[in-house]
Amino acid sequence: MPSDTVAKVQEYKDSLIKKAEQLIIQGFPEKIVELNELLDTPMFSERNFTEVHQDLNIPIPDPIVVSNNGANESNSAAGGGDADDEPTAKRPRTDNPLNSGTKVMYLPSGSVPCNAPLCEMIKIVKPIIRKLVEDSNLLKMWISFMIPKIEDGNNFGVSIQEDTLAEIQTVESEAAAFFDQISRYFLSRAKVVSKVAKYPHIDDYRRAVVELDEKEYLSLWLVVCEVRNRYSSLHDIVIKNMEKLKKPRSSNAESLY
Repeated sequence: MPSDTVAKVQEYKDSLIKKAEQLIIQGFPEKIVELNELLDTPMFSERNFTEVHQDLNIPIPDPIVVSNNGANESNSAAGGGDADDEPTAKRPRTDNPLNSGTKVMYLPSGSVPCNAPLCEMIKIVKPIIRKLVEDSNLLKMWISFMIPKIEDGNNFGVSIQEDTLAEIQTVESEAAAFFDQISRYFLSRAKVVSKVAKYPHIDDYRRAVVELDEKEYLSLWLVVCEVRNRYSSLHDIVIKNMEKLKKPRSSNAESLY
């Protein structure tokens, strides 16, 4: 392997170790304070559920009167017998508009907007989640570089490194799941809103949208709290075990001379 390649790899490792140690000592405490201040803002601490409600912009159309008398009379006149004698399972379902809902070609009042207050919160929360993923990945690589070569005995410090590494990997996975949670919210809301557009007379679908928005508001607040807690726990476990993480094996050779 060329010497310049080896030098670049070593330079990358040294740079990563330096960034990770600065992140632990300075970056984590600053992030914890920043998230605590964010949770104290009116957006997260004093907002009422009613403030995240959003008008769907889907009006309720006039009711449609459905009558099957004409169809029944035509069947009787044709000599086909009474329509009521036909088994229910064989009756055509497509002729009844109640089974297919209201056909939605376009919305008369325009498009259905996203929930503006929640979108404003999501713009703030997503960078916080991404930063936790990046910081966890950096910390994970830092500990990986600190793990010594495999040897017999004196592995207590190595077990501390492995336990800490497992904790960091768990935090990284949880942070990535927070992103998926936000994506699923928009998909779930779109499905319920489409139900409102198809069945505008059913108030339960409209209520389901309200409940979904309130649930997401609570989830976003909880995500920020969890991110703050993860930063606090990682900072605590790393600081308490910093000596063993950096030097997992103590050398007793010097005391013999």
